Amino acid sequence: MRRIGVGVVGTGFGQKIHLPGLKDHPTAVPVAVYNRDRTKAQQVASKFGVPNACDRLEDLLAISEVEAVSITTPPFLHYDMAKQVLQASKHLLLEKPVTLSLAEAIDLYKISQDKGVIIATDFEFRCLPHWRYLKHLLDQGFVGKQRSITIDWIVQGRANPTRQWNWYAQKELGGGALGALGSHTFDYVHWLFGSVKQICGQLSTGIKELPDADGKMRPVDSDDTCNILLELADGTPCNIAISTVAYRGRGHWVTVYGEEGTLVLGNANMGDYIHGFSLQRAKAGAIDFDVVPIPQEYQLPKSYEDGRLAPFIAICDRFTEAIVNNGEMTPGMREGVYSQLLMDLTHQSHAEGRWLDVPGLDQVLNG
Repeated sequence: MRRIGVGVVGTGFGQKIHLPGLKDHPTAVPVAVYNRDRTKAQQVASKFGVPNACDRLEDLLAISEVEAVSITTPPFLHYDMAKQVLQASKHLLLEKPVTLSLAEAIDLYKISQDKGVIIATDFEFRCLPHWRYLKHLLDQGFVGKQRSITIDWIVQGRANPTRQWNWYAQKELGGGALGALGSHTFDYVHWLFGSVKQICGQLSTGIKELPDADGKMRPVDSDDTCNILLELADGTPCNIAISTVAYRGRGHWVTVYGEEGTLVLGNANMGDYIHGFSLQRAKAGAIDFDVVPIPQEYQLPKSYEDGRLAPFIAICDRFTEAIVNNGEMTPGMREGVYSQLLMDLTHQSHAEGRWLDVPGLDQVLNG
């Protein structure tokens, strides 16, 4: 079995998910850790039994065993780091949002094409059993012609007004609910329902100040609530409501209404945004919903206390298979570009107060 050495860049989310996931993966092996603080890099490398600790990205890229790199740093660091990785002809696993702008995302896509390397994006909802089976039911025509779609992702993760101010509070650094949750939402809308024709977005900030490490109140200009209207290519309206500051918010729910029935995918778990999904269905005229059993072939092979680990490992499965077979990676940078396109247009729509047309992905990539 071919083993693929991976360098992990970043020790926040990298330490929570990427390193544990890679340590439990059969073929992707963490062989180096990067943090700009060498002591921190050494501590994390030692904790996970990784042989190399680096405080310069170029040193990590120079390690012969590093065939691929995962970037887990905050969004404002993604573009420059990813570009350096790709130019070194290393494969890339990139956290979302992939960049700060559509232009940056397109540039990374084109570099990867020129270099012949693979980019994976961590859009893990594509790997979850309930989501995959929802996709199957939609493809089989369970709801018939779609009439409307509603998406609510209403949670309390950042509702505490004493939470420490950091990059997440700053729009220019890629902070905010749109980047954190909207990036996922736009990807799975594209995956489940197809392309978007028009978009209208409204962004707001409910918590306008947070204390920094010294207790000084600092301004917050990143969004914590997003209301987005979409018209899909087939004409279906889609209403998206996202908030990260709602105490006892209802969780994450996707409802698809159609001529022949309704499908409801939802999770009210406030502690883990992966664990706890259920899928319900009702045909036209039904009195109530039925809970949909998920067939065994859709299940992930292993469960973890942290729900994010199993789908991350499934993304790594796809990534390593694409590397070994020199094949296509989905979700890859094309999907990252499309998500970034819709995020950029949401910001523009909010600023201009109007609906905007959404160009096709091929037009964006080849324009």
